[in-house]
Amino acid sequence: MRWLEPLRGPSWQYRRRARLGAKYVIKKERVLVGFRERSKPYIADVRACPVLAGPVGPLVGELAELVGTLSIRDRLPQFEISVGERATALVARVLDEPTAEDRQRLRAFALSRGVEFYLQPGGLDSVVPLDPPATPLSYRLPEFDVEITFQPTDFIQVNAAINAQAVSLALQLLQPAASDSVLDLFCGLGNFTLPVARRAGRVIGVEGEAGLVARARANAAANDIANAEFHVADLSGDPGELPWARGAFERVLLDPPRAGAAGVLPLIGRLRPGRIVYVSCHPASLARDAGSLVNQHGYRLAAAGVMDMFPHTAHVESIAVFEDAS
Repeated sequence: MRWLEPLRGPSWQYRRRARLGAKYVIKKERVLVGFRERSKPYIADVRACPVLAGPVGPLVGELAELVGTLSIRDRLPQFEISVGERATALVARVLDEPTAEDRQRLRAFALSRGVEFYLQPGGLDSVVPLDPPATPLSYRLPEFDVEITFQPTDFIQVNAAINAQAVSLALQLLQPAASDSVLDLFCGLGNFTLPVARRAGRVIGVEGEAGLVARARANAAANDIANAEFHVADLSGDPGELPWARGAFERVLLDPPRAGAAGVLPLIGRLRPGRIVYVSCHPASLARDAGSLVNQHGYRLAAAGVMDMFPHTAHVESIAVFEDAS
């Protein structure tokens, strides 16, 4: 087995997705906006956050002051931050309807700071722009001539620089030929699927969340990619009876959540791809799944490395390559 060079990027202003708590503190007679303290119900009292991508990082204190002027200051518990390349979205979770004056204050702040507010009165399906239509959020992967559009509450990798490197490295390790069929499991918006489509003959992306799959299909169409198809499926178990799972694939890419990919490993064992690239956000689940691929399904761990997706934290993301050992 060979060790891959670690992927590193900027240490500051890298975080383009975040959730900030908001709370009106009676004793302080002011609103706090910031990250929640670990294992405590408190919100860190900060004026700026140097790891948040611009323009949000320097605005944390100003955002707290803004909330303090609203009639719903004690009914706005959090913000979802999502930074695209052409727009920045701040999704305010509102437990009461903002007044006309509240809306005007939000509107003026957004205009002067170069951000756009969304309101979320209920679940994720209730998110709407304060002033529609909002500027679409997107990011580019220039190496593959791909632009991916996303919604403010969609999952995207938080570190744009490391994500671009990870996609590039995954394609190098996957080594798809122009005639290969590739299966991308836990595909999300198509972050890996669409670049793979630029290199392979065909790629199928599978994801459990229907909304992400719909946007992945839209992203494929917007990028004039016709050799990628997307399906909705529960990947916590074996989806082997579904039509797409009965095809032949020369390559498989896995990008599962923290729980890992244990449910789909029996399927991969039956499909028997020559090469598997596994992108992991949790070392323990990768170690477990690597053991299963090697000891139960006849694969060899060929290469592995780490990616510093979250500088200044203990969190590490990993990438590993498995080859058919039979």
